[in-house]
Amino acid sequence: MSNSVGKAHGCTISVGDISVTYLESHGSILNCLESADVEVHFHCRDGFCGACRVTLDEGQVNYPQGEPLAFVGDGEVLACCCQPTSNIRLTID
Repeated sequence: MSNSVGKAHGCTISVGDISVTYLESHGSILNCLESADVEVHFHCRDGFCGACRVTLDEGQVNYPQGEPLAFVGDGEVLACCCQPTSNIRLTID
């Protein structure tokens, strides 16, 4: 995970057998996955509740608004408020 700003546009987000291209217009990983009909649980979209917590198996992400307030364990990210800075692979429980 990274806090540095990186180029996100055109990165690939993989979940299982599904791969989605991230566009800057998506804003967040959650929005990108929703646009491809990939189900991710969420509530607040602002990094407060932690409901959208997913496992980051590969790659790097950036939190453009700063670190989220919800608890994020090692290897986890909040899909609602981060962006990929490289191709990433996620596991959604």
